[in-house]
Amino acid sequence: MDSWLAPFTQTIQERMQKVQRKKDELAPQAKLSSFATGHLYFGLHRNSDYWVFREWAPNASVIFLIGDFNDWKETDAFRFNPLENGNWELRLKTELIRHKDLYKLSLHWKGGHGERIPAYATRAVQDPVTKLFSAQVWFPETEYKWKNSSPVINTPPCVYEAHVGMATEDFRVGQYREFRENVLPRIIKAGYNTLQLMAIQEHPYYGSFGYHVSSLFAASSRFGEPEELKMLIDEAHGAGLRVIMDLVHSHAVRNEIEGLGLYDGSPWQFFHSDHRREHVAWDSLCFNYGKNEVLHFLLSNIQYWQKVYHFDGFRFDGVTSMLYYDHGLSRDFTNYDMYFDGQQDEDAISYLSLANALIHENDTASLSIAEEMSGYPGLAAKLSDGGLGFDYRMAMGTPDYWIKVIKEKSDEQWNVGEMFSELTNKRVEEKTIGYAESHDQALVGDQTIIFRLIGKEMYFSMDKFTENLQVDRGIALHKMIRLLTLATAGNGYLNFMGNEFGHPEWIDFPRMGNNWSYQYARRQWSLSDNKLLLYGFLDEFDRQMIKLMRENHIFEGEFPHLYHDNSQDQVLGFERDELYFAFNFSPIHSYVGYGLNAPRSKYRILINTDDKDFGGQGRIDHTISYRTIAVKNNNSRHYLKLYLPSRTAMVLKKEKIKGVYDTP
Repeated sequence: MDSWLAPFTQTIQERMQKVQRKKDELAPQAKLSSFATGHLYFGLHRNSDYWVFREWAPNASVIFLIGDFNDWKETDAFRFNPLENGNWELRLKTELIRHKDLYKLSLHWKGGHGERIPAYATRAVQDPVTKLFSAQVWFPETEYKWKNSSPVINTPPCVYEAHVGMATEDFRVGQYREFRENVLPRIIKAGYNTLQLMAIQEHPYYGSFGYHVSSLFAASSRFGEPEELKMLIDEAHGAGLRVIMDLVHSHAVRNEIEGLGLYDGSPWQFFHSDHRREHVAWDSLCFNYGKNEVLHFLLSNIQYWQKVYHFDGFRFDGVTSMLYYDHGLSRDFTNYDMYFDGQQDEDAISYLSLANALIHENDTASLSIAEEMSGYPGLAAKLSDGGLGFDYRMAMGTPDYWIKVIKEKSDEQWNVGEMFSELTNKRVEEKTIGYAESHDQALVGDQTIIFRLIGKEMYFSMDKFTENLQVDRGIALHKMIRLLTLATAGNGYLNFMGNEFGHPEWIDFPRMGNNWSYQYARRQWSLSDNKLLLYGFLDEFDRQMIKLMRENHIFEGEFPHLYHDNSQDQVLGFERDELYFAFNFSPIHSYVGYGLNAPRSKYRILINTDDKDFGGQGRIDHTISYRTIAVKNNNSRHYLKLYLPSRTAMVLKKEKIKGVYDTP
């Protein structure tokens, strides 16, 4: 489909062949799922009459299990036996270990020794005093019984991105249970069909936002117990939501005791042994995707989250960093050579392809979404077509574009033609998820869109009784930016929790620099609930916008078709399927009877940003139907005459008619 890729045909084919060879090597004559079973073999398991613990530590000379059950001392009864291929095993009577016991491994190697949390630990907890982590035995007497199966969703993803810990309004870490009880109903009411959970994999530093993972198989204990996470997912499934998680396989935390940094005394067990070991920008370690044992570990991790916790897919973090030897930091990706010049990590490309094959082998309905900013061609194309097999890619340039416009241009300089071009610049053969802002745009040092638009007046003038032009401007543009982003999004839409009602503040997790404050690591839901404030208007607009998208199947139709672009008037008109979108970004001009080029039809208004229910001025009459008028001396062209108040947008829908002036 893309002729510019023709010169790189051989490279693309070689990458496809490498993936197939690796698949055949790992799972000859079988499915990948039969290979990705490390979590069923390694780690701690309980049989009917004994415990069995297995570990892969090829550089270790001796391994002991230490914990509450033996006073944290090395004893022969808890000494592992060496097996083949660097594996170790320990068998214990069931009465020696109990549910909720804390434990670690004590590993010895030539010239050294260290305590470690097992690589396959399914639960790790932090001591409230020492702040040190330990693994915890987690085998409750009653296994969680799932009530709901994953919903069958045949529509594109409308994603609500959320962080359980900061989803409470209190100055503390939120819990799975609280999220299920208090936040999940909001998401259901808002109309989103996909919940994306961040920071699920255990991470020692809360302020890392969950991206410096230490225990890949452990659901973060700071949010509650494993069964509480399962209950959250189960209830979301029952409400018709699929649940996906942020998966961090692009790097791992450097920590040695909590993580895999120097697990068996060797720096190369899971990671590269040369200069590629350390990530130059993230203060973390880079997996060696060329080792079969690492592939076994990571692919098993994917299958674990799918099978044990019933996650419906993944948003892969840091894919750009995985694809290139320089992590994409020293190149500008201005031509296709940048994707095929030999500076790509072919092992990482193979791993990502295998990961996507496994995900869809386990469940054809599962989602895989790539967070990738280089524009790697074929990322979200089928494996059989030479792609990497992701279902969707994030349109990461969109929020950066909005920030650039808001920061660098006055309202009179907002160019609607440029906006449309930037927001629709996507590879049509690859599905994309658009968004105006995710968690990235709200991190400390940055600002949310609403705060960029309104500034400090958010603290003084967001009540319904105070007249403030800056607030009026911000609310109007916030709605228009979100609507334009959704309307031009390729095949899906994402919103970070709180942005739907214009949460005023950035995100800053507790750290030494802010005196360990939770002030900005929470969501103030009461702002939206307070009927005296304006936030509820933005929330209601978001609900109606998402409803509009779902009821009219916007993402299942053709890409937007531009009909009207007048940058001098700052008026934009385009069609997507049966809907016509009209925007007037002018801060000062309202147009009466403005003619926009449009397909011949009769139209009715479905939604407009100036509606009083959305905090607007109510200048547009919803009861009026509109008919296109033929251009004089040219019956093949038609225009739609509308009243377009300043800083407003409306969505109109076609109604079937026999003739231009005939009643339907």
